[in-house]
Amino acid sequence: MAVLMYIQLMKTTIDLPEEMLHQAKVVAAQRKTTLKELVMQGLTLVTEDRPDQAKRQHQDLAERLIAGLQANNTEPLHPLKREEIYERDQLP
Repeated sequence: MAVLMYIQLMKTTIDLPEEMLHQAKVVAAQRKTTLKELVMQGLTLVTEDRPDQAKRQHQDLAERLIAGLQANNTEPLHPLKREEIYERDQLP
């Protein structure tokens, strides 16, 4: 079953400083895209609910880091003897 989706496009005019427009056109050309697509990407970044999403992602990563740093082995460590530290002949 095919789903058709229609998006209504609106034309608008915006005034930009000449240098900004020139730089935007250069970036669009470098990315092999259009100025329209570049503006749409920028507006999407600004209008999306990014701060909450970024904060949530940061918290998830911090929790994973803390979990990874916690030791699973709770047995006390025994100090190594000097001979054990410098045993180089018996490498696997």
